Amino acid sequence: MIVPIELLPPKPVKYDITIDTLPSLTFDNKVVIVTNPTVAEYHLDTLLQKVNAPQLHVVTVPDGEQYKTLETVESILNECFEYKLDRKSLLIAFGGGVIGDMTGFTASLYQRGIDFVQIPTTLLSQVDASVGGKTGVNNKYGKNLIGAFYQPKAVYIDTAFLQTLPKREFAAGFAEIVKMAVMFDRDYFNFLKTADLSDEAQLKETIKRSVELKAWVVNQDEKEAGIRAVLNYGHTFGHVVENETHYTEYLHGEAVAIGMVMANALAVKLGLMSEEEATEVKRLLASHDLPVDYAIKDVDDFYEHFFLDKKSANNSIKFILPEHIGGHRIVKDLDERVVKEVLRQFEVKDA
Repeated sequence: MIVPIELLPPKPVKYDITIDTLPSLTFDNKVVIVTNPTVAEYHLDTLLQKVNAPQLHVVTVPDGEQYKTLETVESILNECFEYKLDRKSLLIAFGGGVIGDMTGFTASLYQRGIDFVQIPTTLLSQVDASVGGKTGVNNKYGKNLIGAFYQPKAVYIDTAFLQTLPKREFAAGFAEIVKMAVMFDRDYFNFLKTADLSDEAQLKETIKRSVELKAWVVNQDEKEAGIRAVLNYGHTFGHVVENETHYTEYLHGEAVAIGMVMANALAVKLGLMSEEEATEVKRLLASHDLPVDYAIKDVDDFYEHFFLDKKSANNSIKFILPEHIGGHRIVKDLDERVVKEVLRQFEVKDA
């Protein structure tokens, strides 16, 4: 299965997303594989048998969202300088979304930009993070606030890498799949309600459909000037949840699941979605063991965190909300009181 990315002018870019057994990859220049200890333990030997290059090096960085920082990117850059990479060299991101984001960002910085390839090993990165060229790191102010739009030369998705994925990580990826379905495709959402993702054929079809939807969006809007902003459904709320819990309590997909439930509550408040539809989404997320509840300790503080999000501009918060299931609406300039009324539905209740 091949899904093409074809970005529109003024900077046309073409590359393929291949969903199949990882092929043999031959490169003419130096290659550095960036991975983490967990992925390396399970799958690095498999990748090394597939990659042919004049010089091949492996850089291993710590595992976890808390290490998605400028300091880690600098450590990767230092390794690249030690290996004397040049502008024709290439990086391979071999891991989940954290590895993909940091490797892509490193590639964009090294000697003002070298090529990189994505080989995602988690469900979340296969259906979402590896597609579309968003790269970057977190800092104390929020998630992915430092980064660049930088497209890979290719993406290779092999579901065999998912066999060692913990159930919690797999569920986190499912949250991003639900996001795509709720925003763009009611039929796909209905398919997900009965899909058996332990079945290889259904899993590949699910990944393919999610990748097709994201590719369709990215091809129209690489840098989030319009429709690509819709892909942030669940993220405006979810990023605050991640920040409040210091990126240690929830996986990214888990925070997005909570964020979707919160966004749906706001959509219900605004008459964009029925209570029944919101319950339908919540039930699907919960059926895959995703968290759907969160206790907000301070509503005012939670609200202020929205202004640190990349989607906010000119002191205005942009909310990505479902319009029923299969549709979307971008809502700006909402009355603060309305938003806080919804947040209070999630407020810590006195014992």
